[in-house]
Amino acid sequence: MDWAIGIDLGGSHVTAATVDELGNVGDRFHRDLTSLEPKHVVSAMEDVFKKARKTLGKRAVRTVGVGSPGNIDPHDGIVAFSPNFGWRDVPLADMLAKKLKLPVHLLNDARCATLGEYLHGSGQGTTEFALITIGTGIGGGLVSRGRLLLGSQMGAGEVGHHTIRPDSGFVCGCGKVGCFESQASSTGLIRHALALAPSFPRSRLLTSHRDEDWGTKLIVKALGEGDPHAAAAWERYLDDLSIGLSNIIAFTNPQIIALGGGGGRVDPDVLARPLTALVDARTTMTPKGKTTIVSATLGNDAGAIGAATLARLGGISALTEPLALARVPVKKRRRRGRT
Repeated sequence: MDWAIGIDLGGSHVTAATVDELGNVGDRFHRDLTSLEPKHVVSAMEDVFKKARKTLGKRAVRTVGVGSPGNIDPHDGIVAFSPNFGWRDVPLADMLAKKLKLPVHLLNDARCATLGEYLHGSGQGTTEFALITIGTGIGGGLVSRGRLLLGSQMGAGEVGHHTIRPDSGFVCGCGKVGCFESQASSTGLIRHALALAPSFPRSRLLTSHRDEDWGTKLIVKALGEGDPHAAAAWERYLDDLSIGLSNIIAFTNPQIIALGGGGGRVDPDVLARPLTALVDARTTMTPKGKTTIVSATLGNDAGAIGAATLARLGGISALTEPLALARVPVKKRRRRGRT
């Protein structure tokens, strides 16, 4: 069995995982980030990588794949801009390669997650696929004709920053008003709930919890308990989410849209099914009901699996060709390893 190591860099921690060619995870190692200064982040990445490599024993690791937030220049291994990290023109791949003494392949974290989910998760069997990761923000990636779309400046897939509410929306972290991310991320759900709070003075969300404790799980739980405040916030949230997804259907016409991140792991009866009806109602120039909306299947492992796959494929140059030959049929996958 051929193993590779993928590193997934998040806003608060870094994860390294050993991944076989079927997309199964063997071991995972996490380290919290106490600083976002590049040298500290590279040190944390080196630490989790060495722990992961140790578990592989004498099996050779020839390259490393890394998924990082931000706009990435994968040819030069540079994080050109990462607003959440406060980075500009950080030569992350070169810095890590010097520590590990190995070639490092760098790609945007959401595109890594898309690569993992497409080849080893909910995208299997398709040629047109979209992954939308819903968390504090919204990330994503697009596959067309079996190719991961990167764009002329590696910005394809930044679906969170197309505008859906330019006149009445919330201010986004990017500076625009009404971005898909600001309206339909988990943060957007909380903002909807807060905006509606004055109309629901007896809401259980207001009487039982502090604002800073609010999150998707709490609001969905209150929704299930029949709380009208949660129901109103959820209705607005689904409306905004459906606008963004119907736009994506118009842009790329995928066979499957997979919802990942914490916001995507909601009961299909609460999220995917009502959302599908709203999206179909907004779909006009392509046949309705032909895009299936599902929950992503790889969970938090998608980014590391995709990064390891990037390393195994040999980096960005392999992504210019269709990925169908690298796809592994579902029936041949083994049970995933221990954590």
